[in-house]
Amino acid sequence: MYGQPPMPGRVYEQARFAPTVTQEMRVRARLQAPQQVVSETPWTGAVRQSQPEEEPGSTANIIRLVIAILAVVGLFIGLLVLALLGGLSFGLRLFALVALSAIPLIGIIAYVLWLDRWKPQPKIILGLCLLWGAVAAVTLTLVFSIVGKVALYLAGVGSLPDAYGAVVEAPVVEETTKTVLLVVIVLAARRHFEGPLDGLVYGALIGAGFAFTENVLYLGGAWEQSGGDLLGTFILRCLCSPLLHTVFCTCAGVTIGFAARKWKWWAIVLMWLPGLLVGMLLHAVWNGTMTGLGQINGIASIIGLIVLSFIFTTCWIVLGILLRRSERLHTQNMLGDYANTGWMTHSEVDMLATWKGRKFGKRWADSFPGGKEEMRTMIRTSGDLSTTRMRLLAGVGGQKERDIESFQLKKFASARDRLLAASGSVVR
Repeated sequence: MYGQPPMPGRVYEQARFAPTVTQEMRVRARLQAPQQVVSETPWTGAVRQSQPEEEPGSTANIIRLVIAILAVVGLFIGLLVLALLGGLSFGLRLFALVALSAIPLIGIIAYVLWLDRWKPQPKIILGLCLLWGAVAAVTLTLVFSIVGKVALYLAGVGSLPDAYGAVVEAPVVEETTKTVLLVVIVLAARRHFEGPLDGLVYGALIGAGFAFTENVLYLGGAWEQSGGDLLGTFILRCLCSPLLHTVFCTCAGVTIGFAARKWKWWAIVLMWLPGLLVGMLLHAVWNGTMTGLGQINGIASIIGLIVLSFIFTTCWIVLGILLRRSERLHTQNMLGDYANTGWMTHSEVDMLATWKGRKFGKRWADSFPGGKEEMRTMIRTSGDLSTTRMRLLAGVGGQKERDIESFQLKKFASARDRLLAASGSVVR
């Protein structure tokens, strides 16, 4: 396994939404070759041989997923029907409002966690984003709104038109209070804000939390009017336009994420502004369109809501898929440096930087005592190494980052040795 010269250099595909890595950058952040070069790792061949043939076009997983989603949606719709019957106490009524508002929230969280699976971010940061949007951002928005009204009153300015609040005040205040947390995260925990996909994940959760609280308030207000208003509000807000705040917050997250990989901290903060402005503009376009169509007639307003929401939603979903694929290619590109230097083999990179390789790797390792956990360690560490390598190529972190890289390489090698020992592999 050791002692042979490194394999010939191999060029890996550059990710579309990742910084271009030049040869000059690689020379500047030259990676020291290991004392013992890895030339063969039998586990990759064993994993390939253990892969079962899959039925072409199998849709079993998709069917199960659709059934589960329909079951959850049916449960919450049932709660709505019960609520409309008017036989619920206040506590159960509140639960019904929360449950109905949670329908789009659950869908957004599921999609965001699916996007985040390749290189999962700390759950505490994900939870913080959700809570910030649902509690802190809503509270700050209300506070600034009250302060603004008081300031106008003290200045002797009368009440402003409703359109001003919808098209100017709401986008500016709401997008600022929501996305300021993204700046805090990238400054306090930059290692966990490593690219545009991370920004999309964090921003989406902030927006989803904000929309959840807003939906509870709107549904509660509609409930007080009549059951029909409640049903209509639920359909329009939770089913026809559930991703608006998610889309708006994502803009700032993505622009910050693009800068976080290779720019200085002050440049990253500045990159908050273009994303923030785009989010404000989209928010203003949405509110202005709905306000204008609402003055024409209700049907036009509903059609505009569905069409505009569909455009925003489609763009957001497609962007997430593209960034997710780009993240995988970026990981493969970064790990390629370790393969070209001798710390890994190219077959290991191919296994650890593909979904199929990871899946069957864990399945194969699970047949040995403790093997699956070692495989998980290798997968997690390979993701961490790709982040560290990009930071070194970008000149971020200095000697501390090199020490982290050394620690992670030793951690990866130790997990690989334990996996091979558990599998009883004979190394020639």
